[in-house]
Amino acid sequence: MGEKKSISVVGGDLRIVKLVEMLIEDGYTVYTYGLEYSEELLKLDRVEMCPTLDEAVKDAKAVVGPIPLSSDRKNLSMPFSNCKLSIEDFVACLSGKTIIAGNITEPIRNILDEKSIVYIDLLKREEFSVLNTISTAEGTIQIAMEETQRTVHGRNVLIMGFGRIGKVLAKMLSGIGAKVYCEARKNEDIAWIKAYGYEPIHLNNLDKHLSKFDIIINTIPFQILDNDRLNLLKKDIVIIDLASNPGGVDRKAAKEKNLKLIWALSLPGKVAPVTSAEFIKETLYHALKEMQ
Repeated sequence: MGEKKSISVVGGDLRIVKLVEMLIEDGYTVYTYGLEYSEELLKLDRVEMCPTLDEAVKDAKAVVGPIPLSSDRKNLSMPFSNCKLSIEDFVACLSGKTIIAGNITEPIRNILDEKSIVYIDLLKREEFSVLNTISTAEGTIQIAMEETQRTVHGRNVLIMGFGRIGKVLAKMLSGIGAKVYCEARKNEDIAWIKAYGYEPIHLNNLDKHLSKFDIIINTIPFQILDNDRLNLLKKDIVIIDLASNPGGVDRKAAKEKNLKLIWALSLPGKVAPVTSAEFIKETLYHALKEMQ
């Protein structure tokens, strides 16, 4: 990790604040920008809150950014700052450095590639993605429990998509007694759903089953629940959409039909910031070791 134990951190949510605390415990000096309103960091030694981005990153080989890197596709995610930092201005300061962040979208990757800037997307790394699903699944179940007036036990729950999050969610929900149905479009996923003991539903057959569900959890980043499919749902259904923008549900139509829809993004940072920070740190150290 280099002779001088220092690292730069720019922007980020409570997960990143907790990460900075952990880095300090491990002996790092941390240079930050865009975290000036974090009261927790103001109390700590070995946190250098820099007034400019240039000062924060000038001696850094690696710069840790937010997860997601940008929430609006224009500016860096900096909820602990009143400043705005455009992606272009951020990238302009990264020459010769490696940016380590999360959910680096294709347009931003194109900008980084044009400037020959090395980047590591934490969400693309298997070890982080797997660990992150745990807090995402727990947070989703917490929302389901809070938003329904019945127990989750005994309810018909549909999980749309059988990727990492879908698999962990199905196991947890089954463990608390929900009747778990899993939707998928690939025959191999349908086979695995059967093997795990859940009820499989092929996407092509989805419409005929929609009326039975009390809770639907979507993990697919494409609009599956369109206006027509929303008409098939129970009026008191709870829909939790975990997919990134534009999501998997026609939000406008859901609102017009007065359906309860919760678009739940970045759950790990909201429900388990300390655990999520531990996962980020573990993955970060792997990435730093690979850079040596």
